[in-house]
Amino acid sequence: MSTTAGSMHSTFTIERHYPIPPERVFTAWQDPGLKSRWFAGPGAAHDMDFRVGGTETVQERRSGSEELRFTSTYQEIRPWELILYSSTMHRGRTLGTVSVTTVEFVSRDGGTRLVLTEHGVYLTDWEGPASREEGTAAWLDQLGAHLARAST
Repeated sequence: MSTTAGSMHSTFTIERHYPIPPERVFTAWQDPGLKSRWFAGPGAAHDMDFRVGGTETVQERRSGSEELRFTSTYQEIRPWELILYSSTMHRGRTLGTVSVTTVEFVSRDGGTRLVLTEHGVYLTDWEGPASREEGTAAWLDQLGAHLARAST
């Protein structure tokens, strides 16, 4: 992690193993209806155009605060292998973070080894590297729970 005038830079990697083939895990990322179930919180608006150059937006308003808006643009998609996207997080009109994320899907031990790496620039004090990593880990856990329910 490094800090420059008015910004903090950080990179993290999170790995998960899902006992589901890569094609099914990838589908949970590419299908807007499926992704909305594990990625967008309750009451959040979710819109997704899963193609290179397409965007994904999640908007939510927490009680007593300004609207949060997370917008991603897909830079590269390799079915069942890789998703690369760049994102911004705004609270109201204030830009809080800019990030670049890769999600890799590797066939391993009859399932999928998912490796998510994010490089972020944090511009405000309302979101930092630790909270972003914690939130990302939580929605990867939600993905795992969704995949487990879908396979029973």
